[in-house]
Amino acid sequence: MSNDKTQDTATSTTYDSVDPLREQYRETLITNRALTRALGTHHAAMLCIDLQYLDAARGWGVFADAERSGLPPESQDYYFDRLENTVLPNVRRLQDGFRSLGLEVIHTRIQSLTQDGRDRGPGHKRLGLHAAPGSKEADFLEIVAPQGDEIIINKTASGVFTATNLEYVLRNLNVTALFVVGVYSNECVSTAIRDACDLGFYVTLIEDASATVTPELQRATILTMKDRYARVMSTDQALAEISKVEEIAD
Repeated sequence: MSNDKTQDTATSTTYDSVDPLREQYRETLITNRALTRALGTHHAAMLCIDLQYLDAARGWGVFADAERSGLPPESQDYYFDRLENTVLPNVRRLQDGFRSLGLEVIHTRIQSLTQDGRDRGPGHKRLGLHAAPGSKEADFLEIVAPQGDEIIINKTASGVFTATNLEYVLRNLNVTALFVVGVYSNECVSTAIRDACDLGFYVTLIEDASATVTPELQRATILTMKDRYARVMSTDQALAEISKVEEIAD
């Protein structure tokens, strides 16, 4: 019995590190020429998810009452330290890079159509998530707020593609590739990535421009998304790639 158990453990360990479809996915996501063409023809856009006072600011929205937020103090400290010191500065760097090249920067946020939130999705009603039009909770964080006439998509569910007309807007813009940032990595961000991938968009997740409430959930999200639903890049890598847009176009 012990030998069988040892053998099962060894087999499990071996298969844990094997992904039989890795190369196929890498070929379609990482080295795909269509993605390169999307950049070169300005058919790439940056998608910024839910960087607002409701869920990304100390003392507001979900975190208005720290004790009732459901997160222990250490999780809140981790989340906000990562946001303030890493994610938000990187998002802004990326936004500036996309803007300088004339590439679309698109913003999503949680915001109801009504003041009482009666139009919200069932999930948001159960969770008590509500950002009324004109409320502080619906405001974007200033450092990464929309500029000019950048597109804003309001939603009342986790999945921006299922709850809004985002796909329609992207098709009208001829966008075929998305660089995704925002919060929470394991919820609204990963849902958007999965849906975008299924809809045929080429998706890149910016690892150091996304955040969630624990390092374990962040790592799990990256592991799940990487080379399966999206490429995973750092901010520096993404900026280096988009900086070549003009020479790709040539």
